[in-house]
Amino acid sequence: MEATDRFDAVTRRIGAIESDPAASPGVLHACLSARAILRQARLAEHDWLPEVAVVLGSGLSGFEQRVEPIITLPYDTVGLPEPTVPGHRGVLVLGTLRGRRVAVLAGRVHFYEGHDLATTAIAVRAMALLGTPVLLASNAAGGLNPAFRPGDLMAISDHVNLMGANPLRGLNVDALGPRFPDMTRAYDPDVRAAFATAAQRLGIPLHSGVYLAVSGPTYETPAEIRAFGTLGADAVGMSTVPEVIAARHAGMRVGAVSVITNLAAGLGAGPLSHEDVKEVGASAGSRLASLFESTLEALP
Repeated sequence: MEATDRFDAVTRRIGAIESDPAASPGVLHACLSARAILRQARLAEHDWLPEVAVVLGSGLSGFEQRVEPIITLPYDTVGLPEPTVPGHRGVLVLGTLRGRRVAVLAGRVHFYEGHDLATTAIAVRAMALLGTPVLLASNAAGGLNPAFRPGDLMAISDHVNLMGANPLRGLNVDALGPRFPDMTRAYDPDVRAAFATAAQRLGIPLHSGVYLAVSGPTYETPAEIRAFGTLGADAVGMSTVPEVIAARHAGMRVGAVSVITNLAAGLGAGPLSHEDVKEVGASAGSRLASLFESTLEALP
């Protein structure tokens, strides 16, 4: 497809969604942000659209510094919700890495910050509206699996949503995705295989497991952790699932990795703290960044 046709298709789709009476405030917000990114980064002029979007979680910034940028946009300049949690920068970096055009979302907003789940999905929806086919996400998580230790990496194979809501709640916009999207393969097998290939190439141990999402901001009780274990969870956190649901709804292929920053409540020796989460996330950040960078090459 010619460059002009590609950008015409993107703007037509955004326009169709904006004119749909079913479009919620969150969907319209994503449309405005996508238009702002197109305009401020002058993407049509550069003939540049992202192939891969990457979301960085708590204390996991650093990957964006590996990108050869064409532009860096603070979230507030393109209407993306701004994080309030330490360890989330709130900048969008557009550029290239390993021959791939990437859009790095350095930081995310969370349900526990007071947003509804649709708001937590705005940044990913904006990437989908730009036609980005692949989403790679990361997060900090507490480990339930007895084989896990702080600093380990876990490729998410599936999730359990216990956040009490869904980002797709409300009227459906058919131009964005189907009313009842299938979540059987929420985490794309080919993307997970690319993670495994990259980990083997780098000699980085990579677990695989189920991520369970809760609303936060409190850490879980030991009784809750025991209950989550019976549900088959290997790790627990407070993010990612709304973004994955929104991405799959819009047809993106998704892969995600958790950094096990602590043992979940009742499994470790002391109390849990966000400072410890950030510290372990920072120490594991270079391995995670290397894994994501190598995965870009291994993606089909």
